[in-house]
Amino acid sequence: MKTFIALAFVGILVALGSALVFLMRDKGATNRTVNALTLRVGLSIGLLLFIWFSYWMGWIEPRSY
Repeated sequence: MKTFIALAFVGILVALGSALVFLMRDKGATNRTVNALTLRVGLSIGLLLFIWFSYWMGWIEPRSY
């Protein structure tokens, strides 16, 4: 579970970085920046929904200190 969440987080960061690169190179001439940011938002929402579903199914539990 931790590995999946870490990989999803890395994917989110890669999408954000690629959006920055596209923004610098294209200067707004193409839609690649928008597409990369859309992918990042989609991955973030998907990760959040997966974490909520995992909690609901009992696959993960909150820590108690």
